[in-house]
Amino acid sequence: MALQGKGTWIWKIPQCEGGNAQSIANVAKDCGFSHVLIKIADSSYAYNVNKTTGADLIPPVVDALRAKGILVWGWHYVYGYNPSGEAAIAISQCKKYNLDGYVVDAEIEYQQSGRDAVARSFMTQLRNGIPNTPIALSTFRWPSYHSTFPYATFMQFCDYSMPQVYWMQAHNPVYDLTKSFNEFKKINSSKPMIPTGPAFRESGWQPTAAEVKDFLDCAKSLGCTGANMYSWDDSRTILPDIWNQVANYSWPAPSQPVQPSNDILDKFFVMLNTVAYDKVLDLYTDDAVHVSSERTIQGKDNIRVFYGQLLANNLPAGNFKITNQTNNGETRHFTWTCTSNRGNVYDGSDTIGIKDGKIAYHYTHFTIS
Repeated sequence: MALQGKGTWIWKIPQCEGGNAQSIANVAKDCGFSHVLIKIADSSYAYNVNKTTGADLIPPVVDALRAKGILVWGWHYVYGYNPSGEAAIAISQCKKYNLDGYVVDAEIEYQQSGRDAVARSFMTQLRNGIPNTPIALSTFRWPSYHSTFPYATFMQFCDYSMPQVYWMQAHNPVYDLTKSFNEFKKINSSKPMIPTGPAFRESGWQPTAAEVKDFLDCAKSLGCTGANMYSWDDSRTILPDIWNQVANYSWPAPSQPVQPSNDILDKFFVMLNTVAYDKVLDLYTDDAVHVSSERTIQGKDNIRVFYGQLLANNLPAGNFKITNQTNNGETRHFTWTCTSNRGNVYDGSDTIGIKDGKIAYHYTHFTIS
């Protein structure tokens, strides 16, 4: 099925909603995005990794978006100086996150002489490594202006073209997009286009909201099944008029099946609401420490007694909800509420520490009224 609807690019996760995965997913859903493209690699190195802690920032965002039924694509800036290394990291990242698609972002470095063979080497290895993953090319919008760029070679292995239709220092989106559409069709008429428009400012220039609407209208009129805007980082805070224009633009796409979340907090609250004691315990390490206002306990047997008392006696048939959460590496802090037929909690405040994907310590504070 063709990629459909509105999409947006994320460059640096911490610059989008403060890096809060759940907030990113909520905003994306509210804006009607059918897909989000996240930078996963640069050259032969993984991207969106916390430089201080080494924590991978991508998995929580992928999980949160998928829980909202939003497709997740990864994009990768390639230089062509180490095609095997770049192909290896692309394949690894796509498999690691089980991405719905991959975008190769190739630009000025591929205008040098002799790059056709490099492009073919990279794309051959890439396609062999992810044979069933849709691939798109993101690059200069007009092939006629970049005669040395190996468009045809890249497109031979791609499923989509995603040209960067940035009408910088001008105000003619319809002309730019129409010209790009026609030129890419001459290269390979069978490959659909999902163009990317500008949602940033540079060197004193920025698009207007009206131009962005014209761009999206034009994409529809050309028969494109979708379009993207670059980027969340810039437009969300710096260009709110542009962000709002895209958010309010109607381009519905078929809803995707909502994927169960792999986030440990989401799993935790599902278990609480289904009174699944054993599955709650599966989220803890064998020697986990649990601290409440009443006592400190350690080990799964003792923790099971705590949840038995909480869920069967104190808050039976409770409806537990997360009200806010913050992440700092392997530490999560969250606030929560619960309503039940025996009592209510409005001030729940917990902190958990995660080790090897499980809860190693859990501090909880709440009052039942």
